[in-house]
Amino acid sequence: MRRQIDFSDIPDSSAQQLKTMRRVGRPRLGDEPRQLIAIRVDPGVLNQFRKEARRRRIGYQTLINEVLARHVRKDVA
Repeated sequence: MRRQIDFSDIPDSSAQQLKTMRRVGRPRLGDEPRQLIAIRVDPGVLNQFRKEARRRRIGYQTLINEVLARHVRKDVA
């Protein structure tokens, strides 16, 4: 059985409160926000990216993006 949460006793936020709130989540990087996708990668490949990313002290997704961007500039474009 699924119960509904009663929000009726919570007052609406004022315009001032809404103005001072900040977005939760990752900040935009660059002029365009990155697009969220789902891909399947071999576990060994992912482990190597994670290991290299730790060595460079960057996120592994950032590293994958850099490698893909370099490949596209060099071999695809």
